[in-house]
Amino acid sequence: MIVAEQKDLSELKKMMKGKKKVLAVGCGTCVSVCFAGGQKETSGLAAELSTAVNVDGEDLDIEVKTVQRQCVQEFIEPLSDDLGEKDYDAILSLGCGVGVQTLAERYPDTRVLPGLDTQFMGQPVEPGVWEERCVGCGSCVLEYTGGLCPITRCPKQLFNGPCGGAEDGMCEVDQSLPCVWSKIWDNSENLDLTDTLLDVRPPQDWSTSRSGGLRRTVVRDDLHQPFAISKESTEETEKVEQNIGQENPEDAFLKEMGLMPSPTVKNEKEISEKANEEVKSEKPEDDFLRQIGVI
Repeated sequence: MIVAEQKDLSELKKMMKGKKKVLAVGCGTCVSVCFAGGQKETSGLAAELSTAVNVDGEDLDIEVKTVQRQCVQEFIEPLSDDLGEKDYDAILSLGCGVGVQTLAERYPDTRVLPGLDTQFMGQPVEPGVWEERCVGCGSCVLEYTGGLCPITRCPKQLFNGPCGGAEDGMCEVDQSLPCVWSKIWDNSENLDLTDTLLDVRPPQDWSTSRSGGLRRTVVRDDLHQPFAISKESTEETEKVEQNIGQENPEDAFLKEMGLMPSPTVKNEKEISEKANEEVKSEKPEDDFLRQIGVI
């Protein structure tokens, strides 16, 4: 899951400078599980932030809403009613960075501010502690490493480890961390991976990672469809519809010169050609009925 933590109160106070009315939006999935942006955390932060601003002699009204997923357009759509009826100076998003951007793209007329710092994709290893497990490199190698990621869990991101500095199963860079390559080798016989690990792995293809720029994946073509028609697309469609039937000046000149048939002549020709095609493709039964005068 995506792990995040709340920004410092001092940083959030700077964001609220000059704001009178703010909508704080929590998220009910990842950041809720890591106790950063769920309904409870959003309400608590809103109360703490408004109190801190009021103590400084400024007025700040923060209203709270929580959606199930900030990263999905359909889940944030109900916020349109609140944003349409009430004049908010800003939205304070307590979602991950994806949630912040989803809100910003859906409501471009309202300032969207991040209330969290997105950390990584990880898992809870003990109550209240999450560790990174995936960097989203786009070229997963867990098949060769027994399900343990050397990109995320090895500070040197080695593909043919361990390095010479690991000692007693602990990392050379940070001796408080277990060496992931030691763990991979310790379990290699159980998974029948010894021969695979002895093969030298080539350098990682980093073009599929963040270094390749903005990434997009279409999981299923049959599910791929736009969320909605944009205003620009609607205006362009109306413009095209208005132009239909309007004759081009060049076409009018060519018609006057007899170099281009008129639409009427063209249509009559098309109708005639279509009728001839239908006659040619006539069924044998119809030909027989015509001969005996039934049709």
